Amino acid sequence: MPLLSHVLLVFPTAIESNLAAVERSGLVPRTPNSWQITLGVLRMWHRVFYRSETIGTCSADAVRPTWRARLLERRPLRFPFLVRERAIAPLDFSGLASSPERVIRHLLGAHHDGNQFAYDLALLSIHPGKLDELEQRARAVVDGSNPRASWLRDLVVYEGYHERLLATAERALAGDLSLPAHEENDPDISFTGYLRWCAAQPSTPEETWEAFTAGRYTIADGLIDDAPGYSAAAASRPMATSVQ
Repeated sequence: MPLLSHVLLVFPTAIESNLAAVERSGLVPRTPNSWQITLGVLRMWHRVFYRSETIGTCSADAVRPTWRARLLERRPLRFPFLVRERAIAPLDFSGLASSPERVIRHLLGAHHDGNQFAYDLALLSIHPGKLDELEQRARAVVDGSNPRASWLRDLVVYEGYHERLLATAERALAGDLSLPAHEENDPDISFTGYLRWCAAQPSTPEETWEAFTAGRYTIADGLIDDAPGYSAAAASRPMATSVQ
């Protein structure tokens, strides 16, 4: 693994283990290597710095009427509570370093707009039994049997979130992890779209540098050239839809 990958991936061993699980699952035709995941992480860093308005906000649902939800609508105030809840992993930009438990906590406690939790549901699907666990825990929040249900509802801030999560988890358990066509290749929303985006990138640092110096690679758009059957540049652009 390249030295830069060791630095940027932070938890490279965990990521390689989960990439092996992706390979076994057959989720995508070609599993990216650790360097290509590194380029995907760089793209996500770019999103944080230049498209931060797409993270943790909501375009459709109302803020819950409780004082906690109204307070936590301010994302900087939400951050320490998300960290304490282990609902976010600030150094794991791909999700591939996180355990299934961490991914479930993320889905239950961190707001995802529109179809964005589809990314994490697909990530959970490579771990047998974990979609079932998510469905049970989301149901416990919706029906109030989880004693912390009101807190988790306030932490995600917006109305209807856990109901949407539960419905999507049920659909995923029935084998339906599909997304609308215009979101299927969006790396911000689709885990398989993210994996395909990464797999379309240069496979080594040397190839990346060569593409960069030739003006064929940027952090935000990746490789400008079209990979066979897939446009990495087009997939990296924000879609005309709600994004996280």
